[in-house]
Amino acid sequence: MNPGKPILTSLAALSFFLSGSDAKTGGVKNLKPNIVYILADDLGYGDLSCYGQKKFKTPNIDRLASQGMLFTQHYSGSTVCAPSRSSLMTGLHTGHTPIRGNKGWKPEGEYPISASAFTLAEMLKQAGYTTGAFGKWGLGFIGTEGDPNQQGFDEFFGFNSQNLAHNYYPEYLWDNDQKLILKGNSDNQSGQYAPELIHKRALQFIGKNDPSKTGKPFFLFYPNTIPHAELSVPEENLKEFRGKLMPEKIFKGVEPKSETFRKGGYGRQNETHAAFAAMVTLLDKQVGEVVAKLKELGLDKNTIIIFSSDNGPHLEGGADPDYFDSNGPLKGYKRDLYEGGIRVPMIACWPGIIRAGSTTDHVSAFWDVMPTVAEITGIPAPENLDGISFLPTLTGQAGQKQHESMYWEFHELKGRQALRMGNWKLVRYNVLTPDNTTTELYDLKTDLGEEKNIAGNHPELVKKMIEILNHSRIPSEVFNFMPEFKFIK
Repeated sequence: MNPGKPILTSLAALSFFLSGSDAKTGGVKNLKPNIVYILADDLGYGDLSCYGQKKFKTPNIDRLASQGMLFTQHYSGSTVCAPSRSSLMTGLHTGHTPIRGNKGWKPEGEYPISASAFTLAEMLKQAGYTTGAFGKWGLGFIGTEGDPNQQGFDEFFGFNSQNLAHNYYPEYLWDNDQKLILKGNSDNQSGQYAPELIHKRALQFIGKNDPSKTGKPFFLFYPNTIPHAELSVPEENLKEFRGKLMPEKIFKGVEPKSETFRKGGYGRQNETHAAFAAMVTLLDKQVGEVVAKLKELGLDKNTIIIFSSDNGPHLEGGADPDYFDSNGPLKGYKRDLYEGGIRVPMIACWPGIIRAGSTTDHVSAFWDVMPTVAEITGIPAPENLDGISFLPTLTGQAGQKQHESMYWEFHELKGRQALRMGNWKLVRYNVLTPDNTTTELYDLKTDLGEEKNIAGNHPELVKKMIEILNHSRIPSEVFNFMPEFKFIK
């Protein structure tokens, strides 16, 4: 696969943006590009038509890919929500990032990322950006150190709690530190669909932070909650797919009288296939409206848009990833450290800088986003990051650095670890019960589906990779995990 080389004018344009030139947007000097990062929730590698989805189409995201670059070997920070987002925000993999698992926090939300953590939003805010987050946070309750307003975001609107974000007609959303009661959802009504409310605020953020009015670039972090369980979508969206994705699958779910109804429990859905397709179609529509808003304001040429997903497809709430081939050619789902759990779609679009219609097989991960953004904006990246800037790949330039190894850990289901080194992939399951620990080795170049475990054929390589794996993490008092492993033939 060929990342393609941008035309010379694109390279000149990039230099123009980063050199302190008189580049202008809407008549106002703006030296740094706006950044829009859209993060889908549990969207699988094969859930977009530009990545092979056949059951429905995603024309707006496909168009974004046709106007930019599609990554075929991009990885999420983790195989579940909170640590994946922590990795994205800090430029550190799960052996180093502060939040390494989905750990609850009372009265609401997840364990807060610490005040000492330096986030992508804080970096951009220091560089003069206006910052906003719209969707699902999951890195600390309001008023704690992990509050998004304490982690570099000027504005936050959406779900603070991952558990409450399971439900699409919630009792309330957070508007910064204020609880916004959704009266249309009182008494078990379904009058206010959270993704629509959040989307409206994201578009408003773009409009009110137009650099031609503010003189400042903006960073829009849009962690959309679609298509995470539950499978729920307004009737006007659902009817497009009703009866077209047979045989349908029914999910009984929790009923209104249940204690967990709209408090994390997944609601009933009689048409799960239609609902899933409708939800991803709505996500696609929302991406299209973000792009349209940027064009309407004349901001599209000075804005880089990145679209990705926080982990692989889930099996909850009636979801049927096998029916939709949501993993594409990959093995595994959310909570797995096989490719299907952590390899995710990523598209980057920046007119005039990234060559339209290009594809790359450069191996990258969430922890690469922070150093890439730093280089794009011409600001210093924090020291000791695990990430490597992929800006040379985006611009088609020589000198793209590669990871010597990439590491993941997952603390549930008796513990899991994975290490990628070149095309070799080491996967270890049941790591918290050493007598039952499995060791698997795959050559992704010839076995993308991780079907043939060849660990027995390469004992020295396995030994070397386990040694690297053992040194890929530092202890965490909050997220205790495991002792080092010894190599056993």
